[in-house]
Amino acid sequence: MLKVALTGGIGSGKTAVTDYLSSLDVMVLDADQFAHEVTARGEDAVDEIVKALGPAVLSPDGDLDRAEIRKLVFSDPEKRAELEAIVHPRVRQKMNEVAKRTTTSYVIFSIPLLVETRQAANFDHVVVVEAPRELRAKRVLERNGLDHDAFSAIDDAQASDVERRRAANNIIQNDGSLQSLYTQVDALHRRLIDLSQKKAQTAK
Repeated sequence: MLKVALTGGIGSGKTAVTDYLSSLDVMVLDADQFAHEVTARGEDAVDEIVKALGPAVLSPDGDLDRAEIRKLVFSDPEKRAELEAIVHPRVRQKMNEVAKRTTTSYVIFSIPLLVETRQAANFDHVVVVEAPRELRAKRVLERNGLDHDAFSAIDDAQASDVERRRAANNIIQNDGSLQSLYTQVDALHRRLIDLSQKKAQTAK
């Protein structure tokens, strides 16, 4: 089984790519979804996060206030590092546990902070989704309701396009139509199946 990491800046269109890959029966593991699971009410990570970031990040009903956390960590690199040290190992463990059970030729690990957390070397292949900053900002403001300052805070905290390209085996440009995107993903899908078959033959 080929382990494939997919990453890209905020608003680059990672979800559009992974949704299409899912329609092709590819197993997609989304780090953001697993992060929500490991930080859900009652999980041990919640207590650690409250201890690290303070009681203001916990709502009266015991849920994490994700907007408050986002505001706090993107203005304080040390707090962000503390949060990541709590959440990321748990996410990696859960994603790898699920991946081990799959029978597909390759698995996509969608990890927004792949480069920032120095995980690229853990994968057989790295795919980067790119789009111009102005277009990414427009998408995020329309989709998530964030203002431009919030977008900039998140984007500035992430790796640059240059840094992501250094880790990339494939780059998908998502600055055009959906059909253009899907054409690129179809070509990627064929390539990954081929790489998976070659890996399996080498392992024999």
